[in-house]
Amino acid sequence: MEYLEVYVLVISFIFLLVLGVPIAYSIGISGSLTLLIHIMPLPAFTTFAQRMATGLDSFALLAIPFFILAGQLMNRGGIALRLIDFAKVLVGRLPGGLAFVNVMANMLFGAISGSAAASASAIGSMMNPRMIKEGYEKPFSAAVNITSATTGLVIPPSNILIVYSLASGGVSIAALFIAGYVPGILTGLLLMGVAAAYAYRKNYPVGERTGFRTGVIKFLSAIPSLMLLVIVIGGILAGIFTATEASAIAVFYALILALIYGEVRISDLPDILLKSVRVTSIVLLLVAASIGMSWAMSFANIPQNVSEGLLSISTNKIVILLLINLILLFVGIFMDMTPAVLIFTPIFLPVVVDLGIDPVHFGIIMVVNLTVGLCTPPVGSLLFIGCSVANLSIMKVVRPLIPFFIAMIVSLMLITYIPALSLWLPRLFGF
Repeated sequence: MEYLEVYVLVISFIFLLVLGVPIAYSIGISGSLTLLIHIMPLPAFTTFAQRMATGLDSFALLAIPFFILAGQLMNRGGIALRLIDFAKVLVGRLPGGLAFVNVMANMLFGAISGSAAASASAIGSMMNPRMIKEGYEKPFSAAVNITSATTGLVIPPSNILIVYSLASGGVSIAALFIAGYVPGILTGLLLMGVAAAYAYRKNYPVGERTGFRTGVIKFLSAIPSLMLLVIVIGGILAGIFTATEASAIAVFYALILALIYGEVRISDLPDILLKSVRVTSIVLLLVAASIGMSWAMSFANIPQNVSEGLLSISTNKIVILLLINLILLFVGIFMDMTPAVLIFTPIFLPVVVDLGIDPVHFGIIMVVNLTVGLCTPPVGSLLFIGCSVANLSIMKVVRPLIPFFIAMIVSLMLITYIPALSLWLPRLFGF
């Protein structure tokens, strides 16, 4: 039967999710069932397990646990507070200044830590009480924090861009990192625009003026934290070290910084390491299961069938990109970013490459697209974190989230149809 593999894969996966089966197990089971259409049970299960194990045997993937550990150290190391103070110096005097501070602090901390979850938790826990004290509505402050935390997944260093590089067959991580700056900043600016409009309509207060001397002190205090971006990205661009080596340097730098700030003691390290191991194990289990499913799909010719199906609808680049964006937006509602990138990159990348779209550009499109799903129920991790930090129910946050969703979609459309936004910086640096 034509497309039988697609039906088995999709139906079994959705059925397992509805039953409440953890997503990594759902991916593994549905991928194995797809293989059973063509292979006997024992070799099918053996092959799937082998592909999961060999898929993790990648030097590039070492960067993920290192960046996770660096993020944990930064989350505990007092870096968030210094970035908030620095952001307040820059934008605190604007109308709705604390909302601007929230967005900018999330952009900076998310980029430095490489983790949207850590950013939403660290920045949200500090900014929400401040914003409420200044008269901001609690759901609005939560909405600002939830959506702006996504920018750190686009602005480098970013674990999800490393995952895309793996799934795409070796697109340059350095090129992807550089390509993420303009789209990430663009998304942040659009979110600030929504916050400004909301603040103007609600007549939210303007922040206190920061004196020149105080501003200089806040800036100097933030420089050591900001230097991590310079060291990591600068070292990669200069060819001093690879992205994986940069992740290890980020851990060392974050540890030294946290110890100097006095926010982390040596006795805290076992707990930090344990939390990092837990997060890493979850991420890498998702990666392994997704790699196994990707191989099962390739074995069953599912990417080729989907490619033929898309191209049979249209060969127009604009239409195909719109269709892919709609599919990914739907997928992002139900699936975490890591498995979505690993599963759908091998399906859609050959299609867009045939249409002349740069793989680096498509990687940024995919990541920006899937960040929207992090803010939507039922599996939006940032939505749950942001609501938990603000001590709010999801229903109370949904309404103020809508304008921010629209801003994120506008950003996605601009990034999709203006390739220069993603490719200008990589080409400038010779990638």
